[in-house]
Amino acid sequence: MTSCSYDFTPVSNGSIAVDEAGNRISWVKGPGVDQGAPPLREDTLGQMLRSVVERYPHRDCIIDVYADVSFTYERFYNRVLRLASAFIRHGFRKGDRVGIWSTNRWEWLIVQWACHHLGLVLVNINPAYRQSELNYVLAKAGVKMVFAAQRFKDSDYRTMLNEARKQRGVNLERIIYFGSTEWYDAMHGDIDDLSEHTKDLHNDDPVNIQFTSGTTGFPKGATLSHRNILNNGYFVGENLHYTEEDRVVTPVPFFHCFGMVMGTIAILSHGGCMVIPAPSFKSRETLKAVQVAKATSLYGVPTMFIQELDEAEDHREYGSPYDLSSLRTGIMSGTSCPTKTMREVMDDFGMQDITICYGMTETSPVSFQTRTNAPLDKRVTTVGQIMPHLECKLVDEETGEPVALGEQGEILVRGYSVMKGYWEHPEKTAEAIDEDGWMHSGDLGVLDDEGYLSVTGRLKDMLIRGGENIYPREIEEFLFTHPDVVDAQVIGVPDDKYGEEIMAYVILRDGVDDLTADEVAEFAHGKLSRHKVPRYIHVVESYPMTVSGKVRKVDLREMAPKVLGWI
Repeated sequence: MTSCSYDFTPVSNGSIAVDEAGNRISWVKGPGVDQGAPPLREDTLGQMLRSVVERYPHRDCIIDVYADVSFTYERFYNRVLRLASAFIRHGFRKGDRVGIWSTNRWEWLIVQWACHHLGLVLVNINPAYRQSELNYVLAKAGVKMVFAAQRFKDSDYRTMLNEARKQRGVNLERIIYFGSTEWYDAMHGDIDDLSEHTKDLHNDDPVNIQFTSGTTGFPKGATLSHRNILNNGYFVGENLHYTEEDRVVTPVPFFHCFGMVMGTIAILSHGGCMVIPAPSFKSRETLKAVQVAKATSLYGVPTMFIQELDEAEDHREYGSPYDLSSLRTGIMSGTSCPTKTMREVMDDFGMQDITICYGMTETSPVSFQTRTNAPLDKRVTTVGQIMPHLECKLVDEETGEPVALGEQGEILVRGYSVMKGYWEHPEKTAEAIDEDGWMHSGDLGVLDDEGYLSVTGRLKDMLIRGGENIYPREIEEFLFTHPDVVDAQVIGVPDDKYGEEIMAYVILRDGVDDLTADEVAEFAHGKLSRHKVPRYIHVVESYPMTVSGKVRKVDLREMAPKVLGWI
């Protein structure tokens, strides 16, 4: 609780708080209607899509380059209504949870919007999940139906879903695989009058559950409403100046907020076209999609852009450069964005209006975004300014009071974007969202005198590898199951390709002298998602400890460069 009142003075794109002594503090409010921002949208996602279809029925809506399939808004909406009708005929109603387990494809988007249309709760399932992770999310969310691909890499989805059905707490009534007879029937069935099932929908109803990695090995389901994700996607698109003329290439996974909200909802709410380059990221397919579709916008985490820059340079050396001249904007997000990469993308890809976004799944996800008219140094060295209709304050970890401008504090966000809570996790929800409605991010940052935010670190023991949030405790719990491991401590270490890589310090049982990263990877095969397998393993006899007996991970991080032979 804050002990005193504050006034707010205008800056570009918002206002900054001033305390009773006249000092500016780290508390910003995004622009509202009085500062020229559009009002918050109060329609549901289904209502939004219908209104766009009515305005642009014959414009391109979806282009799946890999599948060689495209949809106008009218044709896409027809498929959405056919699937929604099939849902109703099979007894599914508002609030029922429907899972989707697949990489990027046009079918993913039809399932998404059919669920939105009826108020079904779409549960996004990470394509890389292994059996235990799949079992957990299906049971936790009470998923009644799953749409799935046949497989992903070495994961046989059919076998895994059949196994999941045998688990206590999993109550799957139906599974439909893309490309199956059941899917074909759903896409070609009758369209029924659905008005009776949509008339009582409210924009504050839950419509999406996105599971985040759990600090205790169990993911938490961030529960998001129509109002949360429609407004967030819409305002991201507004900051990118999207219109019906824009085409965005989206190689980032749809199961993330990046792909589903910043991708799908941002562009469809403006009547533009979403371009799917491939089921999963490949730099060549992504740049080919930009060229073929004459895209105006491109998304990616820094790792993706780095690989695309390399691919473009290699292609240029063969004398047939990609034609990327249609590009003007896009988003780089997911982890810290290197200044060098931002500048190269602007110069080499002509994306002068590219933006950086910052946020978290629990805030739908974007809280800060750079603006295209901001000074260049602010656009490449910060994560921008607060989004419209939101507010953020940076607080002292001990006192909870806002820190002065320029001082580091924990980033708290409040407003329409804050999730409804963690699905069936009231105690975790209460830990994350305080009684005044502030979402505690666990991230550390610094605000300057114009309200630009620089993210400086994390309170939570989390690392980000290639845009994926990874909590060390989950990996530590897994390493404890190895017969030779007595204790394990996991940290993130810098990596040029992924931003961070996973390193584990392990204490082994008596008589065992060594454990290699290859041996751990072999042990983890089929049990732990690939992106969670430690790249580096270092054996120790003990850990640096605090007086109270806690492991000092800060010391482990400081030791890492020497241990790994980097210095």
